[in-house]
Amino acid sequence: MSKYHQEIRAARTAQKELARRGSAERNALVEAVASALEVQQAAILSANQKDISANPDLSSALIDRLRLTESRIQAMADSMRAIGALPSPLDSPAESWVTESGLAIHRVAVPLGVIAIIYEARPNVTIDAAALSLMSANAVVLRGSASAKQSNAMLVSILHDVLDDFQLPKELVVLLPAESRAEVDELLAMRGDIDVVIPRGGKDLIAHVVSQAKVPVIETGAGVCHLYIDASARPDMANTIALNAKTQRPSVCNAVETILIHENWGDDYIVDLVQALQHAGVEVRGCPRIAALVSSVTPATEEDWSTEYLSLCVSIRVLSSISEACTHIETYGTNHSESIITENREAVDFFFAQVDSAAVYHNASTRFTDGGEFGFGAEMGISTQKLHVRGPVGLRHLVSYQYRIYGKGTIRT
Repeated sequence: MSKYHQEIRAARTAQKELARRGSAERNALVEAVASALEVQQAAILSANQKDISANPDLSSALIDRLRLTESRIQAMADSMRAIGALPSPLDSPAESWVTESGLAIHRVAVPLGVIAIIYEARPNVTIDAAALSLMSANAVVLRGSASAKQSNAMLVSILHDVLDDFQLPKELVVLLPAESRAEVDELLAMRGDIDVVIPRGGKDLIAHVVSQAKVPVIETGAGVCHLYIDASARPDMANTIALNAKTQRPSVCNAVETILIHENWGDDYIVDLVQALQHAGVEVRGCPRIAALVSSVTPATEEDWSTEYLSLCVSIRVLSSISEACTHIETYGTNHSESIITENREAVDFFFAQVDSAAVYHNASTRFTDGGEFGFGAEMGISTQKLHVRGPVGLRHLVSYQYRIYGKGTIRT
């Protein structure tokens, strides 16, 4: 990594220059990037197709994450504009007070500084991370995967062109080549040059970053997400939500991987749900009761309950109580997103109090755990830790605080 140290260190100087620009100019910068993405759509698609052709052995889930389409590029541009329309967290009113000693103390938001993000496959993360960082006056160091090499290079080239138009240094967005894990380890050791690192990808990548980093980490997590269907759940609602949560985009971390069902929900309802999933192309792996009800179900193994499939596969288990469901989630879940389907308010309150995940839903699909859907424009990832941010890591979370203290020759006695 030594040959990239100078570029990364230059990012800190670049960040200070960006911080001197006002929020209106940063808004205009993000809008310009959105327009450039639309203009350069054909070039982006061409680069992305090279990546797909160069990686024929990737799983269908990873190909889906890697693939860009006209609609996905437009969604990237729309996301940029949504971020640009958000109020800057740096413009938030300062908290202020005067102490007994006469000091006037102001607590103001300031950028984190230099953010590194290590991510797999998804080239849209390149744009989301850059937009969120630039809007919050941070510099960003991007380390994508080798599978998205051409796509990421094209997107960063577009970003650099826009930065040049605004007479801003290109080191505000640094793209590191994805050559080996050794580079990642060197990046993780750059305490003092990098202020925070965010891993976004599979559980192995995240575990490696968390265990090796000397730089502070915002841990995003794998998504073994659960849907719990309580005894009072409306069958039509349960089926609709289950199908959406599993099939709307199965390759992402907020898709449901396990469905838990109260034993009193009814065998007919269970059969209808399983058959609806199978009709939608989902492989169902079930506990003994599920397998007994529907012969085409594959018996689930212990490993299934903790597996993030990221594909059209789901495990289903029947349990005797909501308490058992919460225990199952605690045992096998990843603290990402869980949902309860019920008409019983006491069950909702119990579920929300017992389930320790970043996002907990009532009568809704887990697919909403997303920066755009939460009104954040986009996110750097979904944090499953509790400090300093939890859930979608949006614009408002990419700042820290500084205390600015004004005195009048004040000394402490």
